Amino acid sequence: MQAFVNTVNSYIWSDALIYFALGAGLFFSIKTKFLQVRLFREMVNLLFSGKSSAKGISTFQALTVSLSGRVGTGNIAGVAAAIGFGGPGAVFWMWVVAFLGASTSFIECTLGQIYKEEIDGQYRGGPAYYIEKAMGQKWYAWTFSIATIFAVGLLLPGVQANSIGNAVELALGGGEVIDTIMGPLSSTKITSSIIVVTLLGFIIFGGVKRIASFTQVIVPFMAFAYIIIALAIIGLNLDRVPEIISLILTDAFTPMAGFGAAVGWGVKRGIYSNEAGQGTAPHAAAAAEVDHPAQQGLVQAFAVYIDTLFVCSATAFMILITGAYNVHNDEGSSPGFIVQNLTASADANSPAFTQYALESSLPGMGATFVAIALFFFAFTTILAYYYQAETNIAYIRRTLKIPGDIFILKIALLIAVFYGANKTASIAWGLGDIGVGLMAWLNIMSIVIIFFMAKPAIKALKDYEAQKKLNVKKYSFNPISLGIKNAEFWDKRFDKSKKIP
Repeated sequence: MQAFVNTVNSYIWSDALIYFALGAGLFFSIKTKFLQVRLFREMVNLLFSGKSSAKGISTFQALTVSLSGRVGTGNIAGVAAAIGFGGPGAVFWMWVVAFLGASTSFIECTLGQIYKEEIDGQYRGGPAYYIEKAMGQKWYAWTFSIATIFAVGLLLPGVQANSIGNAVELALGGGEVIDTIMGPLSSTKITSSIIVVTLLGFIIFGGVKRIASFTQVIVPFMAFAYIIIALAIIGLNLDRVPEIISLILTDAFTPMAGFGAAVGWGVKRGIYSNEAGQGTAPHAAAAAEVDHPAQQGLVQAFAVYIDTLFVCSATAFMILITGAYNVHNDEGSSPGFIVQNLTASADANSPAFTQYALESSLPGMGATFVAIALFFFAFTTILAYYYQAETNIAYIRRTLKIPGDIFILKIALLIAVFYGANKTASIAWGLGDIGVGLMAWLNIMSIVIIFFMAKPAIKALKDYEAQKKLNVKKYSFNPISLGIKNAEFWDKRFDKSKKIP
C-alpha cells in the first residue's frame, strides 16, 4: 500500500506542481500589485465587519470556518514533516508560499463569492461553481467536484484523525494492544478515534450553521492559546532567535537535505497547511454574507498569514530552538539521518517533534497540551472538510440527484476518520497528499485560465478600491457594469437594491 501511495504522489507532487503553485502566486501578486502588503490594514479592518443572515454566515464566521480547515495537523505535524524531510530551510519556503499564496487565496475566494448561488436557503459556492460559470466548462467543474468529494470526504480526514491518535498515544501511552480486523491496535488510539467519530457525527448531523457556531469559538481560542505558549517558549530562549533565523535562511538556499527537498517539502506542507490555491477555502468564502465579493477575498488572504506566518512559524521556532527534530537523508543509496537529535522512532509525519519540543520546556504537560490543541485543530479541520464535500454534492445535485447522497457522505467520512486514526502516519499523509495535489492541480489551472478569459477577480478588486476611495457608506457590486457574466446572485441583489427608495 505504501509503495503504491508513494508512486502516485511522485507523479502528482512532481516539481511541476511545486513551481506551478509558486509561479501562480507570484503572477497573481504582481497582477494585484501585491495586495497582501498594500491592503493589509484593510484585511484587518474587515475581519469583524459584516453580519450573518438566515442564508449566510458572517465575515468572521467564514474566516473561522476556513481557518478551521487551515489550522490543523499541518501546523503541528506538517511543520515537523517539512523540517524532518526538507531541513530547517523548508520553513523559509513555507513562508514564501504563504506570502505569494495570499494573493492566490484572494483570487480564488473572490471568485467563490462572485459566482456563488443560493441553494435550499444557504449560500453555496467554490471552484466547481466558478469553473462552470466563468470558464463555461461543466465537465471540468464536475471533475473538480468529484475529486474534491473524494479528497475531503475520504482521504484528508484520515490525516487529521491520525495525528489526533498519535498525539494522544504519545501523551498518555499506547495502553493495551487489541487484535482487530485492521490488525493490532492500541486501546488508546481506538478510544480516541471513537470519541472523535461520536462528536463529529453529532455536529455534522446538525448542519452548516452548527459548524460555524462551533468553529468561531474553538478555533480562535485554541490558536491564541497555542501561539501564547509558543511565544513564551521563544521568549525564554530569545537569545537563540537570531541563530534560528540564520539557520532557516542559510539552509533555505544551501539546504542540508538538498535544494529540491527543502523547496518541495516547504511548498507541499505550506499548501497543505494554508490551503492557498488548493481550492478548499473558496467554499467557506462563498458562504459569507458580504456587501462586495472582494471583502471576503481580502479576509481569506489574511487567513493565510494567520495560518503560516503565525501558527506554523510558532511551531517551527519551538522545534528548532529546543532541537527537537531529526532531518532524514532520503537521497542516495544509504538513507539515514543528516541530523538526529531524537530517537529514530520519532516519526516526522506525526506531532512527535512538536510534543517533544513542548515537553522539554514544560515537563509533564507539554506533550499533553499539544495533544489537546491538536484534537481541537484537527477536529475542526475535519468539520471543514465535511462542509466542503457537502457543498460539492450540492453542486452535483443541481444536475443529478442521488437518493441519500448526504447521508452516505456522512457515514463514509466517519468511517474514513476511524480508519485513518488507526493507520500508520506515512500512509495517512500519503493519501492526504494525493487529495491535496489533485485539487491544487485542478484549481490553480482553472483560476489562471479564468484570469486570461475575463479577469473577474481583478475587476472586483479594482471596483472595491474605487468605491473605497469615494468613501461610500455601503459597498455594492454590479457585475454587469464590470463586464462580468453569469454572476446571477449579484445581478439580482444589485437590481433589488436599486428598487429600494
